[in-house]
Amino acid sequence: MSIFKSMEISSSGLSVERMRLDTVSSNIANASTTKTEDGEVYRKKTVTFKEKFKNQVDEMGKSSVVSSGVEINKIEESTDEYKIVYEPTHPDADENGFVTYPNVDLLQEMVDMMSATRAYEANVTAFNASKSMLLKALEIGR
Repeated sequence: MSIFKSMEISSSGLSVERMRLDTVSSNIANASTTKTEDGEVYRKKTVTFKEKFKNQVDEMGKSSVVSSGVEINKIEESTDEYKIVYEPTHPDADENGFVTYPNVDLLQEMVDMMSATRAYEANVTAFNASKSMLLKALEIGR
C-alpha cells in the first residue's frame, strides 16, 4: 500500500463533496427560477457518487483491484413534480393564473448543504491526520 493512499482517498472525497456543495448552491440560487435559458422551469439537480477502483500490483507481482476513493457517478435532474402556485400577476403565469416553480425544497437543500459541509470537513481532518503522521515518520527517520 502506498504511503500517500490515505491522502489520495481524502482528496477524492474533498472533490466530490465540493461538487455536491456546488450543486446544492445552484439549486438554492434557482429555487425561484421560473424560466431558464431554454425557456423551461429549473429542475433540481442531484449528484451521485461511486467507489473508484484501481489496479494494483504488489511486490510479488500479484495484481489486485483496490479502492482508491470516490468519484462522481452522475449529475441528474430530479423527476419530482413542480410546485404550482396561483399568482395571476406574475409575468410567467399561464392563462389560468398559475405559475410553475422549480421542484427545489429549500429545507432539504439546507440539510444537504450542511451534510456536504460536514463531510468536507471530515475529509480535511483525515487528510491533515495523514499529513501529520507522515511528518512524524520523517522526524523519526532523522
